[in-house]
Amino acid sequence: MTITTNTFLTFSAIGNREDLTDVIWNISPTDLPFQANVGKAKATAVLHEWQRDSLAAAAANAQLEGDDSSTLGFFTAVTPTVRISNRCQISYKTVIVSGTQDAVNKAGRKKEMTLQLMKRSKELKRDCEFVFLNNQAPVTGNSTTARALRPINSWYGDTSSPPSSANVSRGASGASGSSTTAATDGTQRALTESLLKGVIQGTWTNGGDPDLIMTGPFNKTVISGFSGNNTRTQDTSDKKLVSAIDIYVSDFGSHKVVASKFSRDRDVHVLTTDLVAVAELRPFQTIDLAKTGDSEKGMVLREYTLECRNDAGLGIVADVTTS
Repeated sequence: MTITTNTFLTFSAIGNREDLTDVIWNISPTDLPFQANVGKAKATAVLHEWQRDSLAAAAANAQLEGDDSSTLGFFTAVTPTVRISNRCQISYKTVIVSGTQDAVNKAGRKKEMTLQLMKRSKELKRDCEFVFLNNQAPVTGNSTTARALRPINSWYGDTSSPPSSANVSRGASGASGSSTTAATDGTQRALTESLLKGVIQGTWTNGGDPDLIMTGPFNKTVISGFSGNNTRTQDTSDKKLVSAIDIYVSDFGSHKVVASKFSRDRDVHVLTTDLVAVAELRPFQTIDLAKTGDSEKGMVLREYTLECRNDAGLGIVADVTTS
């Protein structure tokens, strides 16, 4: 094929308008299953505190008819509640945009600061999810060191008020965390249905009612491969083959199974969600920062902590393989 001589082509043209769509595509994940499923609470101080209590162990209890207990000369000792705490952590994101950038004609947004603050808000929420589910060491903080909250990983098998170890399964050399230390990672091993069932049983025995199993993407697929008491069927009406487990039914109830993009894949969390809450001292907020030149400054901020109401009702299968 040939082109007629002197045909004016786009390659030589000057002044053709650009074809730039007015949409910005961003597929960075923003689903936050931990924060979406646990409770919410209000913090009123940097050190957020709550109490936990327990009943005496069940025992044989047979008494004489007509007995006057006051003549026995003693009463059952009263066990005080346990006072628990976690420190609020400050997380924020900042942005600065020049006056010129806000003035020029832009694709996909009218005001640059609005777009950037929206992005920072989503990033901050992702950071909070990461903090809750990862393994940072708690930090009291001072004038030169930022406070760091105690994440969910260091509550399992809390050594200061330990529940039965049956709801914590760790690899060799793994160890539970404390109010001052992160959990110690152990030797990784494959996730099995037996390990998961053992932790579910432990949380139930300790008084919990586990309703959520949360892990990373690889071990979500491992759970979907469990034989268990499940049936995979093919729906011929929509030609879909169901091969995933989103509800795992054990001897101790039904448990929603959720994949988390921000949880460590080596951890399988077994949660009684009403025993965990996010407590906010300062909820998500946008702050306009002082103008000092030809630019606009902004910040999104949150001050928050994790309220682990009673770790005896929580469990973890830790140190599982990730591939």
